[in-house]
Amino acid sequence: MITSGKNQQIKNLMALIKKNKERNNQKVYIVEGEKMVGEIPPSDLVKVYFSESYFNKTMNKHLDYEYDIIKDSVFDQIADTNTPQGILAIVRQREYCLKDLLANREPSVMVLEDLQDPGNVGTIIRTAEGAGFTGVILSKQCVDLYNPKVVRATMGSLLRMPLFIADHLEDTIKELKDYGVKIYAAHLQGSCYHYEVDYSQSGVAFLIGNESKGLTNAITNLSDGLIKIPLHGNVESLNASIAASLLMYEVERQKRNK
Repeated sequence: MITSGKNQQIKNLMALIKKNKERNNQKVYIVEGEKMVGEIPPSDLVKVYFSESYFNKTMNKHLDYEYDIIKDSVFDQIADTNTPQGILAIVRQREYCLKDLLANREPSVMVLEDLQDPGNVGTIIRTAEGAGFTGVILSKQCVDLYNPKVVRATMGSLLRMPLFIADHLEDTIKELKDYGVKIYAAHLQGSCYHYEVDYSQSGVAFLIGNESKGLTNAITNLSDGLIKIPLHGNVESLNASIAASLLMYEVERQKRNK
């Protein structure tokens, strides 16, 4: 059992929780909580850590994966949640290529440019799975995909959803167009409402911009059209994840009724 915060494994766990660079160097990330840890495929699992009390209370069966037990007071210091459940895991990062997101005959993809809010990114990934989208593309300047807050917001979808981080977002969008995917930018200057476009006849991708700055002109100009969501009262814009959710479920509705 690990009893000291000075233990090298504890130091490594804290680095993986707090530092994007360390996660990327080791190609792993941290998952916390009983439900999400329970969903990790064995091939993705590196190691599981239990608090002493959680292990003594819950783990009364043989475990066929590598694990260690941490003294409660030490576990509470490293956990990133306010009320730790007593279980966390080191998980291997999955690597997808763009073709993985385009495997379907009519792919549906969310493209995120420079989003910085972990909750937004995580919620969009979770909603993309729920709406039946084939993948999510993130610009390299988006918040780190494996930030613990992003991981929690995905509620497990991170383990299942094909995700691609684009080194050069413009080139990636051009590849989507070459594949026959129609590109629509969510934009306040949209020429029509999002529900007025027929998304059921081809692959589709939506462009969602930074929370405060929106889409850059360079990315906007690559779209096949600008669409907007109806707004009433004094509301000038919607939260990025809410806007993305409305767009994705309009595609789901149209394709379901096709």
